[in-house]
Amino acid sequence: MSLLHHDVLREPFAEASHFREDFFACLTMRRDELFELVDALLCADGPVTSPVDLTLLAEHRRGHGALYDALNHGCIDIVGLRRTLAALPQPRAANDRLVLAVDVSNWLRPDAECSPDRLFCHTYGRGRDQNLMIPGWPYSFVAVLESGRTSWCQLLDAVRLGPADDVAEITTVQVRRVVEDLIAGGRWREDDPDILVVFDAGYDAPRMAYLLDGLPVEVLGRMRSDRVMRRPAPSLKQYAEAYPRGGRYPKHGKEFRFAKPETWGEPDVATVQVTDRYGTAQAMAWDRLHPRLTTRSAWIDHDGALPIIEGTLLRLEVDRLPGGGGPLPLWLWSSATGMTGAGVDLRWQAFLRRFDLEHTFRLIKQTLGWTRPKLRTSQAADRWTWLIIVAHTQLRFARPLAEDIRRPWERPTKPNRLVPARVRRGFRNLRPHSPARAPKPTRPGPGRPGGSKNQRPATRYDVGKTVRRPESIIERNRTRP
Repeated sequence: MSLLHHDVLREPFAEASHFREDFFACLTMRRDELFELVDALLCADGPVTSPVDLTLLAEHRRGHGALYDALNHGCIDIVGLRRTLAALPQPRAANDRLVLAVDVSNWLRPDAECSPDRLFCHTYGRGRDQNLMIPGWPYSFVAVLESGRTSWCQLLDAVRLGPADDVAEITTVQVRRVVEDLIAGGRWREDDPDILVVFDAGYDAPRMAYLLDGLPVEVLGRMRSDRVMRRPAPSLKQYAEAYPRGGRYPKHGKEFRFAKPETWGEPDVATVQVTDRYGTAQAMAWDRLHPRLTTRSAWIDHDGALPIIEGTLLRLEVDRLPGGGGPLPLWLWSSATGMTGAGVDLRWQAFLRRFDLEHTFRLIKQTLGWTRPKLRTSQAADRWTWLIIVAHTQLRFARPLAEDIRRPWERPTKPNRLVPARVRRGFRNLRPHSPARAPKPTRPGPGRPGGSKNQRPATRYDVGKTVRRPESIIERNRTRP
C-alpha cells in the first residue's frame, strides 16, 4: 500500500515539474530571476509584505537589484503562458461542465502620482452604503471554478483595464480568448455541454451574451432588483384576438418589472430545496425574457435594428445568510432557454460558487502580496500579476502532496482539503528542481554619487478615463468620419 500511495503522488509531482519547465520557457528576458522570484513567493514564511524581503530567502540567489530589474525590464511570453494554463487539467463543476467566473479586483495606488493608466476604482467603505472611489489599477480575472464548498480555483487570465477601455468589450475579448485556448488545449469537445460563464452585477449579462455569440458558452449574470424586462412578442393569432382593428405589430411583449410582483405572472418553473447554509431555497424561472434596448449608452455605436436577446430570468429567495442579516431576493439571467427544474437549480448553485473567486483574491492580496509592491509602471505591475498567477497554479499542483503543517491553535484538516495558505507552508519541502541557472559573481555598481540630485523629475499623470463616449445619436454621427 505504501508503494501504491507513492505511485499515486508521483503524477501530481510530475505535472508540477512539467508546468515549471513550460513556465521557464515562457520567460524570454531576466528568466532566471523571474523564476526564482516565484519560488521565493511560495517558500516565504508568512505573508509577503515587500518583494525586497524575498531576496533574503535561500531560494532567491540574487540581489535586490536583480529583482527590480526583472520586474521593470523582464519579458514574459503572455500568449504562450495563457495557452499553457488553459491546457492544464481543469476542475469540473455544475454537472461535469466547465464554469468560468469573471470578476474585477483592484490594485489600489492612491499616492502613485507618477504611475500612468490609473483609474478610479470602486471600493466599499466601513459604513453601510458607503462607497469610495480610489485611484488604482483594476484587473479583470478569469478563473475556472470547482464544485462544492472550497477556496480553490484555477486562474487562467488577467487583463488590466486601461483609461480608454470599454469594460464589456475588453472582457468579451478576454473570455473569447480563454475559451478558444481551452478548446485548443483539448479541455472542451463538441459533445461537452456549453461552458458556463458567470458574471456579477457589474456586467450587463444580455450584452455579454450578444458579444460572445458564436462561442459554445452560456452567460449567467446577476441583475439589479430595479430592472424591467419584456416578454416575447405575441403571436399573430394572439395579436389579432387582442386587437381586432389591427395596428402595428409589436416588437416586445408585456413588461416584467422586478419590483412589481403583479407583473410577474405564473413562473414557468418553480423549485424548492433545503440547504444547510441558506435554509429553504425557493427558485422561480420565467422563460424567454429579454431587455428592451435603446440606441444609447452601450448600444450607441450599434448600426441597424437592435437585437432581441432572449433568455431565462431566475429569482432566488432563501431563509438566511451564513453571515447573518436579512437576505434579499437574488435575480439572475441566463442566455439559455427552455430550462427544467434541475437546470434552474444548477444555475443558481453555480452562481453561488462564483464567490469562491473572492477567497482567491484575498489569498493573492493578503498572503502572496499581489498589491504590496510600489511599482511605478503598469507594465511592471502586469509582470508581477502573472507571477502571482503562476505561483497560485503551483499551489494547486501541490495540493494533493502537501501535509497539514498547522499551528497549535488550528484544527486538523484532511490533506486534500487544505486551503491554499496552508499548502504554501510545506511547499519548500515539495518544490521540484529549479531550471534557473546559478548567478554569476559580480561587483555592485558605483551608484549615484553622494550629494547629487535627480535632474529628471518624473512625469505626473491624471487619473480617470481619457475617452468620452457619445451620449446621443446626433453626437455619434458628428464624431464619425
